[in-house]
Amino acid sequence: MNTTILRIMKAIKLFMLDLDGTLYRGIIPIEGAVTFVKAIRASQRRVVFFTNNASKTPEAYIEKLSLLGFEPGQDEVMTSGDVTIEYLCSQRKGEKVFCLGTPSLLDSLEKAGVPLATIGEEADIVLSSFDLTLTYEKLVHACDLLRNGAAFLSTHPDINCPTETGFIPDCGAINALLTASTGKTPRSFGKPNAETAAYIAKKSRLSSREIAMVGDRMYTDIALGKRHGLWAILVLSGETREKDLVQTPRNEFPDLIFPSVKEIIPYL
Repeated sequence: MNTTILRIMKAIKLFMLDLDGTLYRGIIPIEGAVTFVKAIRASQRRVVFFTNNASKTPEAYIEKLSLLGFEPGQDEVMTSGDVTIEYLCSQRKGEKVFCLGTPSLLDSLEKAGVPLATIGEEADIVLSSFDLTLTYEKLVHACDLLRNGAAFLSTHPDINCPTETGFIPDCGAINALLTASTGKTPRSFGKPNAETAAYIAKKSRLSSREIAMVGDRMYTDIALGKRHGLWAILVLSGETREKDLVQTPRNEFPDLIFPSVKEIIPYL
């Protein structure tokens, strides 16, 4: 067996797993993914399911992952929405937020005590996310607020979301529209940003070199690991293709690359 892979695997105590494109596509598990998670647990290591997709609550992801056979614990599922909410509650407490997000995200914000604005109301912050209920009216109001000085925050920067039928526009695509109209660029909180790495380290009580980020996207999953000291493991089952790595700088290159999570199993 490859001794470099074995050395890295020996250091890992927590696998931080991306969902879309890494464990499943839409409602279809990627081959070997359920067995991979079971193998992590059998090796006495821990797992966290982390997605930048904040369109659903952690409870909804727990239900989906359970139906697909992954058997997640209540404290094992986290989203970019959780990281964003922690920031809003600790650093921008009491500030009013106009959110381009799904009812699930709005409900999570409200439950956390974040004051929410509706269309036509003033707000201190525009928060963009993967909004499957997006309307032109919402976009117009968000642009008006940004031009009038509201802060621009975003749960995550992903441009596309992989599904079983192909890619659909994600939060990053919505951000590009808002930026094109207003000239404002957002501060994001999901992968690959420092807030997410700090959030996981705090929750797990582990050092960065005891955590591995496993995912299919260079600019979110792998960038999180490379920028913040986590092991970065790329799988080629989602957005990234091997040809995409040709021009990747050395300092941004994944620590390990596998066709899918199935091929990691023998090294656990």
